Amino acid sequence: MGRALTRGVVAVVGVSGVVIAGVAWAGRQSPVPAQPTPTPAAVETTPVTRTDVAQRERVTGTLGFEGTHTASVVGEGGVVTSLPAVGATLTRGDTVYELSGRRVKLMYGKRPAWRTLSWGVTGGLDVLQLERNLKAMGHGDDLTVDRRFSEATYWAVRRWQDAANLPVTGRVELGQVAFLPGPMRVAAHLADAGAPVGNGVKVVRFTGTARVINVDLQPTVAPRIKVGDRVSVTLPDGKRENGRVTRVSRVAVTSTAQGSATSVIPVTVKLTTKKPPQGLDQAQVQVAITSQVHRKVLAVPIPSLVARAGGTYEVVVAEGGSRRNIQVTTGLFDEITGLVEVSGPGLAEGMAVEVPPQ
Repeated sequence: MGRALTRGVVAVVGVSGVVIAGVAWAGRQSPVPAQPTPTPAAVETTPVTRTDVAQRERVTGTLGFEGTHTASVVGEGGVVTSLPAVGATLTRGDTVYELSGRRVKLMYGKRPAWRTLSWGVTGGLDVLQLERNLKAMGHGDDLTVDRRFSEATYWAVRRWQDAANLPVTGRVELGQVAFLPGPMRVAAHLADAGAPVGNGVKVVRFTGTARVINVDLQPTVAPRIKVGDRVSVTLPDGKRENGRVTRVSRVAVTSTAQGSATSVIPVTVKLTTKKPPQGLDQAQVQVAITSQVHRKVLAVPIPSLVARAGGTYEVVVAEGGSRRNIQVTTGLFDEITGLVEVSGPGLAEGMAVEVPPQ
């Protein structure tokens, strides 16, 4: 009986061996296909794009107006009898202020008035400035714009004085005109209506009309910034405006904005929008200055990067229901667009990369 049992066991084992061998043989003949790893349902994909990627310096700036100018009493003093409204914009021919009933008119020019201009005075840049304004206001059809106060200049002055309801004399008395660089915005009154003022007393402070952002850069950052660099400005209400750097000071100044004295480089940014923001004078804004641009490079959303050991990165590419990792080298990070420059073997424009939900 023991022998029969042994033979039975052997028989079973023998059958089992045949079955196992059969399965192994069948496996060699019909391999089981690998199942693709599906893309997780919560993960979205986005294509690799070829675009420009910028590196930006983020700083805080102050919204204001370009330039600061003052109008002072020149020549005979008097009593301030009228002042323009704060916030008003003055253009060529407008009244800058009124002194003892005498209106001081705005003309455009960089050279301040320093003498009475009349027929026969020696030529100069002040005469040239006056003639340019007379021509621009339509009073010098027969006027040759030069540095000579001619008979034509005399008659042009008379026509201007008549149109402006000024005493018609053909001469421009010292103090009758204030030459300023262009249209002016009234920033503040420096003297009160009714106050007696003498020669040299400042009466009105102006700014230009262009909206600008004033930024103080750290000396370590300033060398990377140059005139013409593009800028994105985030206003207090969250809206974004575009601009460009128009001035980078060559001289450091001392700032005490953070409670301690530090050296900073003043930078001016001019907004390029057709409708600058209103009512936000001296508001704090966030400024992103483009300091470097790589053009027509491959880019993916920053969240699509997968950090690996050793400071390397990968992206997960989804293709036909399967997924594979591609190691990439990163370049510039653009926090405004949310893109990062990438490159790597096998990475191509149009590939779908996974972007986890934020």
